[in-house]
Order: sequence, then C-alpha cells, then structure tokens
Amino acid sequence: MKPRKPLAAVLTVLPLLVFMSTEEAGKPSAAMDLAGKAVNFVILFGGLAFLLRKPLAAILRKKSADISDAIRLADESKGEAARKYAESEARMSGLEADVRRMKSEAEGDARREKERITRLAAEESERIRRFTEQEIEEQVRGGVRDLKAYAAEKATSLARERIRKKLTPEGQAALIDKSIERLSRLHEEPGPR
Repeated sequence: MKPRKPLAAVLTVLPLLVFMSTEEAGKPSAAMDLAGKAVNFVILFGGLAFLLRKPLAAILRKKSADISDAIRLADESKGEAARKYAESEARMSGLEADVRRMKSEAEGDARREKERITRLAAEESERIRRFTEQEIEEQVRGGVRDLKAYAAEKATSLARERIRKKLTPEGQAALIDKSIERLSRLHEEPGPR
C-alpha cells in the first residue's frame, strides 16, 4: 500500500509541472493543451478509480452474489415448476381414466336405477291389477246380491199375484180343510215325529 501513496502524489503534482513551462509564457500550445487535458483525465479518473475501487469491488461482489442467488432461485423455481408440470400431466392423464371410471359407474347406477324403477312399476301395476280385480269381484258380488234380491222380490211378487188369482174363497176353504186333515193324520199316527 505504501508504493501507491507516492504514485498518487506524483500524479497529483504532474499536471502542475506540465503547465508550468516557462517557454511558452502564457501561450499554451495545442499539443500541450491536449496533453494537459489527457493528464487531467487520467488523474481524475485514476483517482476516482483508486478511491472507488474497494466500494465498487464490494458492490460488484454483492451484485455478483445477488445474481448468483437469483440464478440459483430461478433454477430451483424451474425445477419446482417442472415437477409441478409433471404432476399436473400425471393428474391430467389420470383424469381421463377417472372420467371413464365415473362414466361407467354412472351408467351402472343408471342401469340399476332403471331396473329398480321397472321392478317397482311392475309391483305397483300388479298391486293395482289385484285391487281392481277385488273391486270388480266386489261389484259383481254386490250386483249378484242385488240381482238375487230383485229376482226374489219379483218371484215373490209374481207368486203372490198368481196365488191371489188362483186362490178363491172356495179354494181357500179347501186348502184349510186339507191342512187340517193332514194335521189330524199326523197327530193320530203313533211313532216318532
């Protein structure tokens, strides 16, 4: 570090020495002017580089480390994204199989439900048929009862009319006499009754 300090001092004093030439006495030449500007440029930017070397190196090291970290994180993210993509692809291929499986299950469920509904409809139809048959039989029995009652009433009515027409007071007396005679015979006969 010691050799740099005298070099810096020489570079600082050099422009003063260049411009102190006695020959020109106030009239700088174009070459001298350019050389002075070049020396000033070198001193200015050399001094800046000398002063900013350590902070600039630290900043560049930090930037380099940040960029390395960013690259590492990007690589990790890329790997994670690739893994997720592979998982998604696997799930997508599995979804097609799941859809087919769910579709076949739904078709099986629909078939079973259709069979169950058909069976229930057949049972309900049979129950309604039996109920209808019972209802018809009951109506037929009621009709037969009504018809028998009507026929009995008509037969009784017709018989009454015929008996009234045939039974005259003389026939009535003969019938009574006949009945009395039968009763007396029954009463006179010995034996079981």
